[in-house]
Amino acid sequence: MLESVFGQPSWRIGTPTVELAVAEQGGHIGPVRFLFEDCVIAPYHIAPWWNEPETVAGLPPMMQSLRGDFLCLPFGSNDVAFGGEQHPPHGESSNERWRLEGILHEAGRTVLHVSLATRVRAGRIDKRITLVENHHAIYSEHALSGMSGPISPGHHAMLAFPEEPGSGVISTSPFVWARTAPEPLERPENPGYSFLAADASFERLDAVPAITGESVDLTRYPARRGYEDLAMIVSDPSLDVAWTAVTFPRAGYVWFALKDPRVLRNTIFWFSNGGRHYAPWNSRHKNVLGLEEVTAYFHYGLAGSADNNPLQADGFPTVLNAEVDKPLVIRYIMAVQPVPAGFDRVERIVPEADGSQVRLVSASGMEVVAPLNVGFITDVDA
Repeated sequence: MLESVFGQPSWRIGTPTVELAVAEQGGHIGPVRFLFEDCVIAPYHIAPWWNEPETVAGLPPMMQSLRGDFLCLPFGSNDVAFGGEQHPPHGESSNERWRLEGILHEAGRTVLHVSLATRVRAGRIDKRITLVENHHAIYSEHALSGMSGPISPGHHAMLAFPEEPGSGVISTSPFVWARTAPEPLERPENPGYSFLAADASFERLDAVPAITGESVDLTRYPARRGYEDLAMIVSDPSLDVAWTAVTFPRAGYVWFALKDPRVLRNTIFWFSNGGRHYAPWNSRHKNVLGLEEVTAYFHYGLAGSADNNPLQADGFPTVLNAEVDKPLVIRYIMAVQPVPAGFDRVERIVPEADGSQVRLVSASGMEVVAPLNVGFITDVDA
């Protein structure tokens, strides 16, 4: 049954360890509450205009719902048509209304199953959001069927950071390519502002070229108030599982995400810190970090990802190939784990041999264990 959640008709599901809502419009997940004995952690961002009817009425559906995480298919602006397909920003999957197929409760699992019949590229997407008893995790699966041709999918997780500068520490599994956006994400004439140097390569997240000629540290956030920026890395495809993590030492927890780096090959970092001075952003969209796991060429949509681009020229694919008779399955895990004082940032995430949990290892040498079904990512039959 649908109920209004932050202005959007949504389905709610929950377990004793996780509660969440999924918006009918665009399938956006949020808010999410991770429940622990001594605290509740709600890490995801919800756009500040959710309760402004006049603002919302003039926005594309995706922007009306903007919250938490959602599937983009295809990822990006999609300003340019591809092969006669004119997709909306971040695709129909982020904008259209999903249909409830059922909510299943069995064997320690709760599964929300919704579907979407796509029209721009005719086909079907089946979304299953699974919560597992005693796991502080969201297991997200999207199965694409009936489609053919190149497609550039992506997840769009957005975290809300505390006001304190540098309160979150970002880290990732090894990567093999890294660059800032080919052009500034924002320009003063729009009006908006970007701080990172355009089309600049880098080898470390803590040493990235800026327009001032200095190097800046992207691992500490919030930072660079008044700017909007994008950077992208290519995950090491030899890894069984790639990961992205944000440690909040003062708040005492880690948010982390796992993916198959051969399905979602790249991570786009969207640093949104008040750099857009036009509606509906109006300089108030601050302390937000998008950790967007994609196979795409930055935010340039299907045309930019399927056509020749510098990333493909460097040997890194920016699309997946959909086949009519073979469903394409995209799986993604997002989780939260409390950490003790002294746990500074995630250095490694190590799956245990039996696949029932992961060890989060900090740069300071501390370890914590989180129950997790890593086979959801690594085992196609999971």
